[in-house]
Amino acid sequence: MFRRFFYTIKQAFLQVFRNRAMSVASIFAITAMLLILGLFFVIVININTAATMIRQDYDSIEVFLLDTTAPEQADAMIASLKGENGVEDVTYRTKEEAMTELKTRWGDSGYLLDSLASNPLPNSIVIKINSLEAADDIAAKAAALDGIEDVKYYKETVDKLMSATRFVQLAAIVIMIFLIIVSVVVVSNTIKLTVFNRAREISIMKYVGATNWFIRGPFLAEGIIIGLFSAGISVGISAFVYEKVVDLIGKDVFAVLSTPMVPVDFLTYNLVWIFAALGVSIGACGSIISMRKFLDA
Repeated sequence: MFRRFFYTIKQAFLQVFRNRAMSVASIFAITAMLLILGLFFVIVININTAATMIRQDYDSIEVFLLDTTAPEQADAMIASLKGENGVEDVTYRTKEEAMTELKTRWGDSGYLLDSLASNPLPNSIVIKINSLEAADDIAAKAAALDGIEDVKYYKETVDKLMSATRFVQLAAIVIMIFLIIVSVVVVSNTIKLTVFNRAREISIMKYVGATNWFIRGPFLAEGIIIGLFSAGISVGISAFVYEKVVDLIGKDVFAVLSTPMVPVDFLTYNLVWIFAALGVSIGACGSIISMRKFLDA
């Protein structure tokens, strides 16, 4: 069994080397496809992260109070809002608590807020809602109260963000299906050249009783090797570029959107498995397709 395995791997590497021009072309094709996938993956996962954080805000309505609003007036507002339909809970948040929460959301960049001369955040009332249908009415009633500076309510933003996320996901799926088909065809043609060059050898092997899978093994391994090479190159390039992008604009994203970019380590870990699975699948499918005319598949 081990002899057969090492024979298969050895023959696969020899075939990759003999047809190195086409092998390199296949690697470039699959790498390009995986890099485009990586681009969409980065965009989608960061949009999802931002949407999740904004959705957390959407689960609550924050009512900002004027600096002149007395604590007794805030207590009266809380009592009034608790009786509204769809309200789960109403709590008072001081400006100090708001600053602490903001620093937590900014993560490692939270220290940037320490440079502020004073706390610019207002005291607020946080309304937890359990009925999305009643959220509009609750926000409108809160805005009509005296002593209110502003009401933070992200329904329209969340709806638009969800629509954009679905569009990006759909576009990524369509483009990826097309690129995967192209990559499979390229790998198939690469391995088909090897099959043509060894057509006589394959015929002799079949004549002496070699099984189809024994003959197919080296070609299948060749496709998998090409796919893995492509996956490794793609992961390296994607991780390097993304790390540079995070270093350049990561803090700006924190400051503008108050939402973090996905960590480089998390992204790289997931890309390794995704790219490896796609690379192996594309290489294996290309090999199987190229052998159908020569073996009883």
